[in-house]
Amino acid sequence: MIQKKCKICRRNAQKLFLKGDRCSSPKCALVKHPFPPGPPKKRRASNFSEYAKELKEKQKLQKHYGLREKQFGNYVKNVLAMRGQVADATLLLIAQLESRLDNVIFKLGLAKSRKSARQLVSHSYFWVNGKPVKAPSFQVKKGMTISVKPTKINKAFIKNIEPILKNYQVPDWLKLDKDKLEAKVVSEPLTQDSASMVDISSIFEFYSR
Repeated sequence: MIQKKCKICRRNAQKLFLKGDRCSSPKCALVKHPFPPGPPKKRRASNFSEYAKELKEKQKLQKHYGLREKQFGNYVKNVLAMRGQVADATLLLIAQLESRLDNVIFKLGLAKSRKSARQLVSHSYFWVNGKPVKAPSFQVKKGMTISVKPTKINKAFIKNIEPILKNYQVPDWLKLDKDKLEAKVVSEPLTQDSASMVDISSIFEFYSR
C-alpha cells in the first residue's frame, strides 16, 4: 500500500526508498508533501530521550531494507560480536545488508522494490552461479553470477521490467547484461549511501542495552 509506506518516509522526513523507482520520481509523497502525515497542529518542542533517538535510527534502517525485527536484530548482534575483530563495524553491517540477494535483485533493477524482490527470489525466479536460490537472505559475494531462471524469462513480471531496464543505471559494484538478464558482482558492495542515511552508532547502542 503506497500511502502506508510513504507515511513512514514522511514521518522520518527522509527518503527510505520503500517504493523503488516511485521514490526517485516527482510522484514521491515526500516531495509532494514534505511534512509529517496527519492534520497540522501546534507542537511544543520536545527533547527525545537517547533511547527514543536510538529506536528511531534502528527503525529507519530496518524499514529501508524491509526486514522483520528479529532478522534485523540478528544482523546487528552478529556484527557487535565481531566488533573487535573488524576495522569498521558500521561498514560491515551495511555490507551484509547490501549483500542480501533480495537487495541485490532490487539494486539490479530486476524488481521494483525490495518486497517484490523477496517474493521473486522465494518463488525461484533467480539462479546464483547456475543454481537456484530461494532464500532472500542469501549473501551474494564478489565474483558470483546472478541470472533469471530460463523458465521464468517469459513471465509477465520479467517482461514488464525489461523496458525500465533500458535507462536504468546499476550501482558500480554490479554489472548487468540487460539483454541476457544476467549480472555479476564485480566488487564489494558500496556502503556509503546507506551508512550516511542513519546514525549506525545509535543502532549499536540500542542493541547493546
